[in-house]
Amino acid sequence: MNRICLFPGTFDPLTLGHVDIINRALPLFDKIVVGIGLNAAKGPMFTPEQRLSWIQEIYQNEPRVEAAIYDGLTVEYCKKIGSHFILRGIRYVSDFEYEKTIADANRTLDRTIETIFLTGEPKYTSVASTIVRDIIRNGGDASPFLPDVIARAVPGA
Repeated sequence: MNRICLFPGTFDPLTLGHVDIINRALPLFDKIVVGIGLNAAKGPMFTPEQRLSWIQEIYQNEPRVEAAIYDGLTVEYCKKIGSHFILRGIRYVSDFEYEKTIADANRTLDRTIETIFLTGEPKYTSVASTIVRDIIRNGGDASPFLPDVIARAVPGA
């Protein structure tokens, strides 16, 4: 049995904190699918296709990491790709409280899918896509928070 894991999020943009979670989860799974969820409630800065392209470029030499765009319930997408695991990164206690609520709902929807939490490296706890987008919007240098591929592509980063 392949241990397939879905790492869902908006990744708008993918940050070094996200990369940290993906890289540290690699020994745990045979494949990690970085799922770019379409969320109508959020107004993304970057198109889903741009985010997909960046993830594919960053992990072009790692065949165990794939990227995809999906819509709808995360547990339904897990079923579609054969994943029994959802990966989530935790920076602070408040993240855990929010993520546990989602994990509980997902477990109610499908008891065969387990959520795995990894805590972020302390050096990345302040890295959040929301903050990075604010830095970019206001002309600041977001490059300390971004993988090189994205920093080169984003004006002012």
